[in-house]
Amino acid sequence: MSFLEHLDELRTRLTISAVAVLVGFLVAFAFSSHVFDFIMKPLQAALPPGGKLVYTEPAEAFLLYLKISALAGTVLAAPVVIWQLWLFIAPGLYQHEKRYAIPFVMLSSFFFVSGAAFSHYLVFPFAWRFFASFNTDYVEFMPRIAPAFSLYSKLMLAMGGVFQMPTLVFFLARMGVVSGRMLFRYTKYAILIIFIVAAIITPGPDVVSQCLVAAPMLMLYAVSILIAWVFGKKRTDEVAPPTEARE
Repeated sequence: MSFLEHLDELRTRLTISAVAVLVGFLVAFAFSSHVFDFIMKPLQAALPPGGKLVYTEPAEAFLLYLKISALAGTVLAAPVVIWQLWLFIAPGLYQHEKRYAIPFVMLSSFFFVSGAAFSHYLVFPFAWRFFASFNTDYVEFMPRIAPAFSLYSKLMLAMGGVFQMPTLVFFLARMGVVSGRMLFRYTKYAILIIFIVAAIITPGPDVVSQCLVAAPMLMLYAVSILIAWVFGKKRTDEVAPPTEARE
């Protein structure tokens, strides 16, 4: 494909992805009140007795409904977006590599939703309770809904991305880029990088919440080593001829 053909292909994939997100947004907006309760009730439950989230701008609550619908729509459209990503990179792959399309979409979608659920049910509630623990007789925690949701969405998307590690390692291993032996050999460096990433994406400054984020990342790295060991490209695997044409 020429440079202009690549640009045209990129435009097509971005357009389809945008339409999928828009459709997901419309579907989520139709149920926005239920999604709003699903996200906000646990936040309100972590506040001191009688505490509520507040908004100080006239349009803040309405805009929050739009943001929540956009986030939920993105999650709903994730399989389509991932599929479009695969279709964009597929022309640069050999024919025998393209058979991983369906596993790529399924694994990526599964781990993204798993990361989002892990953030919603475990990481964010723990961090939120930590922030609310500083309430005293002199200081009352009255968070605004917009910053609270911004923190929630950033952490959820970050964990959804982190949980893509096994999927990425699976395809890199099948293509012979990485191996289980190599990942195991660099474990100590991976642990250091994982704790650095956990410190960056963790909303709270305490060590406990950072460890709470780092723990699943360490488990995912261990799973990734096992995946690379089992599904990695072996020397006896059939290698495509160098002259095989790329589509």
